[in-house]
Amino acid sequence: MYMHSVRLDDAQALALGSLELAYVGDAVFELHIRVGLCLGGAKKTSDLHRKAVSIVSASAQARAAEKLLPMLNETEADIFRRGRNSRTNSIPKNADRADYQAATGLEALIGFLFLTGRTERVSELIGAIEE
Repeated sequence: MYMHSVRLDDAQALALGSLELAYVGDAVFELHIRVGLCLGGAKKTSDLHRKAVSIVSASAQARAAEKLLPMLNETEADIFRRGRNSRTNSIPKNADRADYQAATGLEALIGFLFLTGRTERVSELIGAIEE
């Protein structure tokens, strides 16, 4: 299955586990950030990597989630909460539990939006984060 051909309806996407949505959302979020950085003028890959890591870290994503919460509709807020409240088996050493859970919620939301074809909404939310 090619990525551009993925288009689930809401029920199919919601049938996935929160951590599966977050897994996809993590990749989509990082890809958006990497493309944005490349188009932003930085050319050294070490600089690109350092900047990307600072944006996609759990603490940065937790701050981003706080900023986005007022922008979310009811369905999006529910998906965020479902992701945030999901049971994770391990938390990275450099992340605190609350930040990691909030980041998982944000990633689950992005994964859901992407898988249901709402790519403009993904771009809108990530654009709001970058402001």
